Amino acid sequence: MSISSTISHATSWAEIDGAALRSNVDQFRRIVGDRVLLAVVKANAYGHGSELVSREALAAGADWLGVFAIREGLALRASGIEAPILVLGPPMGDVSGALSAGLRLTVSSLNAAQEVAKVGLKGARLHLKLETGTNRQGLLGHELGEAASILSSSGAIVEGACTHFADIEDTTDHDFAQKQLARFEERLEELRSLGNSVPLPHAACSAATILFPSTHFAMVRVGISLYGLWPSRETFVSARTLGRAAISLRPALTWKTRIAQIKKLGVGEYVGYGRTYRATHQTRIAVLPIGYADGYDRGLSSGAHVLVRGVRAPVRGRICMNMTLVDVTDIPQAQDGDEVVLLGDQGEEKITAEDLARLAGTINYEIVARISPDLPRVLV
Repeated sequence: MSISSTISHATSWAEIDGAALRSNVDQFRRIVGDRVLLAVVKANAYGHGSELVSREALAAGADWLGVFAIREGLALRASGIEAPILVLGPPMGDVSGALSAGLRLTVSSLNAAQEVAKVGLKGARLHLKLETGTNRQGLLGHELGEAASILSSSGAIVEGACTHFADIEDTTDHDFAQKQLARFEERLEELRSLGNSVPLPHAACSAATILFPSTHFAMVRVGISLYGLWPSRETFVSARTLGRAAISLRPALTWKTRIAQIKKLGVGEYVGYGRTYRATHQTRIAVLPIGYADGYDRGLSSGAHVLVRGVRAPVRGRICMNMTLVDVTDIPQAQDGDEVVLLGDQGEEKITAEDLARLAGTINYEIVARISPDLPRVLV
């Protein structure tokens, strides 16, 4: 199906740059060598479209896929994807169906171990999540032996063991991450002493994969940077400080809509709910059929810009549930039906996820992940 036919009836859509995705995957492939490269496609592939990204990432050289929930993994299986899929979140939902479909499940508590063991599917491949300091999911040291024993007695195979760093991307001081890494290695040794030498230990997220080869182990999990976004400014600075300047990430997503209507306002007229903006001169307002219900954050009200005909147009007034109003007074050629870029490039101008995150008081992860899954994603 052509792009034009896919988006012809859409009020907004996201275009996914396949070349950018492939470039990002290729760079991580070179960084990790022959280790297993897991592409994290949870949360609709960070808003980019899970099936679309999964196919592109695997074609570009990724080995595994990572999702948060069982339902996400089963949906990828139903689409025909046969690659190994690891469920990173708690094993809640159709555990039997997940194991039957060959999904790997992450076990992070004794209760979860018991629930998975009840299914009793021999040969099921499971990963233990080990607590090292994030205090989110994770088995404590004294629980490891019992969890491994419960799973092994059910006929399951403890294939992997993993952890997650608490602040490796929030700071340029990585002392705590190094402590977590040491704890993880201690936990792995405890498992070995109990007769469980897991073949796939893994700890590295995007930031760790970029910054510290010592975290790579047998597998790395690349999430946000697969999509061409840096985990944080601190990660970017640390990468340069540590001499990791060779990596060049390419954002893969452009979010677009169209002008639905243009209105002329006189001096003193108000714009939108709450009358938070008042025209100080003859003004042309463009109505965009996009709002916070679609993921365009209300915190961007009267602060963000969009791109119209390659020119920045400021958002005026409050962002509505399904509509946003922008000032196109200085873009006299703007007309109904014009393509508008909410996030991405147009001409010489660019609006980044980081730009929008600063205005909304959040992080780039949330900006892209919250783009409504109902909006079309098209590969370009």
